[in-house]
Amino acid sequence: MLVASLANPTNAYSRIRLSSYGLGDRGWDLLPEWTPKSVVLDDARVERFRSDRGIAPVTTPVWNGVRPADMAGWIALGREVFFRYPLRAEVFLEHALTTPELSVGVLRAGDGTWPGGIAFEDVDGKTKLGITCALCHTNVENGALVVGRARRTFDYGKLRLAYHEATKTFVDPELARRMRTWGPGRADVTEDDAEDPVAIPDLFGLRAQPALTQAGTILHVGPTALAIRQETQLLHSNHQKIKPPRELAWALAMFVYSLTPPPRTTVADARGAELFARSCRSCHSNRAFGGATVPAGFVGTDRSLADGGARGTGRYRPPSLLAVAEAAPYLHNGAVGSLEDLLDARRFEPSYEGPLGRGAVVGHKWGTDWPEPDRRALLAFLKSL
Repeated sequence: MLVASLANPTNAYSRIRLSSYGLGDRGWDLLPEWTPKSVVLDDARVERFRSDRGIAPVTTPVWNGVRPADMAGWIALGREVFFRYPLRAEVFLEHALTTPELSVGVLRAGDGTWPGGIAFEDVDGKTKLGITCALCHTNVENGALVVGRARRTFDYGKLRLAYHEATKTFVDPELARRMRTWGPGRADVTEDDAEDPVAIPDLFGLRAQPALTQAGTILHVGPTALAIRQETQLLHSNHQKIKPPRELAWALAMFVYSLTPPPRTTVADARGAELFARSCRSCHSNRAFGGATVPAGFVGTDRSLADGGARGTGRYRPPSLLAVAEAAPYLHNGAVGSLEDLLDARRFEPSYEGPLGRGAVVGHKWGTDWPEPDRRALLAFLKSL
């Protein structure tokens, strides 16, 4: 299944997995299986850590070892993994929590929890603060938690640079330069030295997508492909010290499949629906309004990710358009600030002021040369999805 799911076996992502996964007597199969004790941070734990750097012991494991009996049980277990399974211990999170004036998108929900932040017992037996999937893939809107929404206020580059400045610890000057260019909602966490930061994506509609990740690095040949993706992501993020039980990787995949955006209140525009069907459905063809990957040259946007040595396939995946009205910034690298801008030919001009600064944002020309009434109708339809 791993081999079948790799769109480009020669990129770094694929080569790492082919050389390490499913080999039986070597590689990642020899890592110890780990079910950690973990708890989502709440106000009491955050205040204690701010006052004396204390972290109360954690006693509750993410999983009790009993396999769920039905799909509802798998989804519930996946939710626990999503919010509580450590990606790693994170000193940068510690710095964010003890520097509340630093605005980097580490958020408190209305119920007093800090989604994406956890206290956990690490493999060395020490209690630490760490991060989980929820740090990037939940958002707090009007105090309420929206699970599956990209946290586009999370500024990992700014956070890391602030930590190094405050602690006077060394950071490579070239890496620092690159982190300053990321901005909120973007990061470059790929497996090479190329400069190809991507925007954090929403997770809505992933089950319908034929490929995973913006460059279609993984062919979505079945739920096992997503489970392997989750399993290898968790062990890789934990510096290849452990591996999660495969039940937890499967549960996480089932939870991600279950995610849906908040209900829409906008009624679809009939004219916009007609225009979308005629001009957009060839790429955004599935029930999530996403589709199969297309050659990067066909889209015409920045090719850095598509052609990169880390995860490149020469192609891009049309994203799901579910809740697209709240999904700014747009394109795989977050270069366009609004839906209106995406359909406006003025973004092709050197004077365009977008999320990444001044400069033309080329590619994805569909709709940009339409009459204004048609563009308004398409926008109204998109905002109803």
